[in-house]
Amino acid sequence: MQIYTVGGAVRDALLGLPVKDRDYVVVGATPEAMVALGYTPVGKDFPVFLHPKTHEEYALARTERKTAPGYRGFVFHAAGDVTLEQDLVRRDLTINAIAQAVDGTLVDPYGGRADLAAKLFRHVSAAFAEDPVRILRVARFAARFTGFSVAPDTNLLMQNMVATGEVDALVPERVWQELARGLMEQQPSRMLDVLRDCGALARLLPELDAGGALMPLLDQAAQQGVALPLRVAVLLHDPAGDAAARKQRVDAIAIRLKMPVECRDLAVMVTRDYHAVAGALALSAEAIVSLIERSDGLRKPQRFADMVMAVRCLVAVNDARSADDFPQAAFLADALEAARGVPAGVIAAGLGAQSQAIAQAVRIARVAAVARRLEAGGPIGAASQRNN
Repeated sequence: MQIYTVGGAVRDALLGLPVKDRDYVVVGATPEAMVALGYTPVGKDFPVFLHPKTHEEYALARTERKTAPGYRGFVFHAAGDVTLEQDLVRRDLTINAIAQAVDGTLVDPYGGRADLAAKLFRHVSAAFAEDPVRILRVARFAARFTGFSVAPDTNLLMQNMVATGEVDALVPERVWQELARGLMEQQPSRMLDVLRDCGALARLLPELDAGGALMPLLDQAAQQGVALPLRVAVLLHDPAGDAAARKQRVDAIAIRLKMPVECRDLAVMVTRDYHAVAGALALSAEAIVSLIERSDGLRKPQRFADMVMAVRCLVAVNDARSADDFPQAAFLADALEAARGVPAGVIAAGLGAQSQAIAQAVRIARVAAVARRLEAGGPIGAASQRNN
């Protein structure tokens, strides 16, 4: 029995990057032998075992055979006679098909080290075309390894996969999973570029296929380290059309990809209220309160702040310069603080059970509180004066 480290751990170590997770392949073993050594079986589709002490995953060397369209249509064969080279040839890219023995010896039968040096994403074999998820993985890797490019023959293979309908077999959950991971990389626009170049973007996200005007802003959001919902809001923003059409577009994408609610909601808020946030310095106290209310900022102040941050990214300000680059952020944060400071419970107690009167009185008080803050010349007043 021989054990090798494989995949991303070997690749990242050769690139001088931190190694986060390690994957192991075991050659010359059987499931019975692994159990006898104390490993715990956990694999559903093929034999994977947890190490008895480290609890890391060890997979038996295996081959696979395509039996149906999509990424689920495979039959796996794992046995003691499967070689390391047979296991590695089924992997997606040559840079992920390098193995390292326990003594540090590298096994590189498909030229992965040469492609690392050339900074190329190249498929290991024609079997790449059997799994459409690999298109998404290559695109995601492009967003992470920003200096790499897709080998021309690999891009041609991906184009053929799109043309033959293999990409159409992808389930929404898997598409979203890979897109979300790619959006969290350092240059997510490259993921979309790769998908566009091979034709997959037109199938998966046709709404984004036409242009790339927002791509630099998406990368800027990534450089600022903002959370996934903010990046999604930047990605899906479209200043064209009326508010209802923009919301319908975001809803359609979110439903199709089965996007998490927090991502969908923030994207809807941004596309709906982009102009209000961008032009906040000119809003009246009543308009500011209306913006806060329809964004549920009183109950969810962090989400309101996230919306403001997303708009900040979209107007292409440089966050590294100073807070004055986007005074709307401080302006609206101060307004929200003033509105949330209104003692709704005290007002309600004074009016008894008249619910409609209570709601109206509380709103009037919030508008008044924001107006007073404006007149007091605090952060809101100062921002307003700077822009008069």
